[in-house]
Amino acid sequence: MSADSAADRAGVTASIERLFRNTAVAIRGALTRRDGRVTLGGSGLAYFLLYLVGLRHLGFGPSGYEVSVVSNPLTRAFRQVGPFQWEPIALVVVGPVELLVAPLNVLLGAVLALLVGLNLAVSVVAWRGPSACRLGPGAGTAAGLPGLLSGFACCGPTILLVVGVQASAGILALFQWLLPVTIVALLGTLLWVGSRVEAA
Repeated sequence: MSADSAADRAGVTASIERLFRNTAVAIRGALTRRDGRVTLGGSGLAYFLLYLVGLRHLGFGPSGYEVSVVSNPLTRAFRQVGPFQWEPIALVVVGPVELLVAPLNVLLGAVLALLVGLNLAVSVVAWRGPSACRLGPGAGTAAGLPGLLSGFACCGPTILLVVGVQASAGILALFQWLLPVTIVALLGTLLWVGSRVEAA
């Protein structure tokens, strides 16, 4: 019985390793093409900027040049002001552009932007040239969906304010779950694409 369970565990481990290896093949295949790299860079940067705008950390104000840092920035950088949101520790003004710098928000936004960009890059390449990623048909559409839907994770409450919806506590509580769900969905679709990679 123990030999069978050990063989089962070995089989599951091998399947997981193959899934991650195939996902890496799909990502590498997408990034060897110019359209994949452009999609990654363009969509990742656009998402990152929209993420900061959604948090109200990036915007426009009076023109000027300034860099100011709060007192005790290391402690305040880890102070949460909301679900998956941390306190800004610096203000950077360059011309009319104002940026509130919260390192953990920047890191989280960069991770999300990378995942969104990778999903869309694989999606575009799978649609335009699936052989580059050794993908079967239909992988491209599914890979792109979480990337398109993930914008609600950061700025759901802001969207509600903009459209003037009176949000109940239940709706606002729902938005705090969108970020982890988004990350799981983005990773899940990348792994699903990996499962569609055909052996060489």
